[in-house]
Amino acid sequence: MRRVVVVVNPPTHELDVIGPLSVFATANDMLAARGSQAEPYAPELVSAGASLTVNCQPGFAVLAVRRYEQVRGPIDTLLVAGGPGARLGCTPAFHDWLRRRAKRVRRVGSVCSGAFVLAAAGLLEGRRVTTHWLYAADLARRYPNVEVDANPIWVQDGNVYTSAGITAGMDLSLALVEEDHGSELALAVARHLVMFLRRPGGQAQFSVALAGQGSERREFHELSIWITQHLGEDLRVEMLAERAGMSDRNFSRMFAREVGVSPGQFVERARLERARTCLERGTATIDAIADTCGYRSREVLRRAFVRHVGLTPSEYRERFRAQRRPRIAAQSESSRSVIGTVAVI
Repeated sequence: MRRVVVVVNPPTHELDVIGPLSVFATANDMLAARGSQAEPYAPELVSAGASLTVNCQPGFAVLAVRRYEQVRGPIDTLLVAGGPGARLGCTPAFHDWLRRRAKRVRRVGSVCSGAFVLAAAGLLEGRRVTTHWLYAADLARRYPNVEVDANPIWVQDGNVYTSAGITAGMDLSLALVEEDHGSELALAVARHLVMFLRRPGGQAQFSVALAGQGSERREFHELSIWITQHLGEDLRVEMLAERAGMSDRNFSRMFAREVGVSPGQFVERARLERARTCLERGTATIDAIADTCGYRSREVLRRAFVRHVGLTPSEYRERFRAQRRPRIAAQSESSRSVIGTVAVI
């Protein structure tokens, strides 16, 4: 079995531990239902605290199966959960244990602020990582030799995986399931858990659609969702104003006040976000992506990417897809490419 150990230094956020463990347990259910002969997971929660009791912030506790010193035998995947305990710091003895174990596991990772624990143990030196956006600056300040990117949902650098806040640990876990068993099973797990999206690692922690939904006025809330679902259509200000039943000037003023950006900026960001997702996740031609996302031509898409991302669409696709291919393929245990379902927000 693929032993997955989620280790936590209490207190924690409950989803940091329950989310990933639920993904792996559900994958086991899906494998069993299919009569698959593939290796199932053996997920377990391990405490780095003084006892097996893992206190969670909402006011309840969960019970770990053992403390870290009691872990025996091989581990396939070792994940460090986040939470206040991770940011406050662990004991030197635990860091020593973590360093030793990390050398013998196929992959190691963190959920949310669990990246602080990996960094303190020296496992993130020279690597590109992510964490919850709220703590990214602090992580970069504490560990200057770590390249902290506050934008992605999750990041893979070699056999080290780091994820953003809370629920992003489930996104990362789904990606690991996909790496082991393929995209069909990972998608089945996501559907079973009724996850709204199965987000690729490169997707931003803050999506354009989420920003639009922050409006307190229902008409702008609904319009922002409609825009992201009709990016290939005519989305000029006058067309959007007509749909909102407002004058062009009043619409532009009210939209900027409610959403935080002008209608034109919102549309541009939504189109760019969709184009990035298409390039990251699919095989469609750049011409087709430009048409789907509402760009007038391949050249207009190229100019938008160079202006906002600093890369051409072709360079972006090559860099991202290459980054997502496991860099441990040359080792004894190779991995499949981490490929997910296109996230359409």
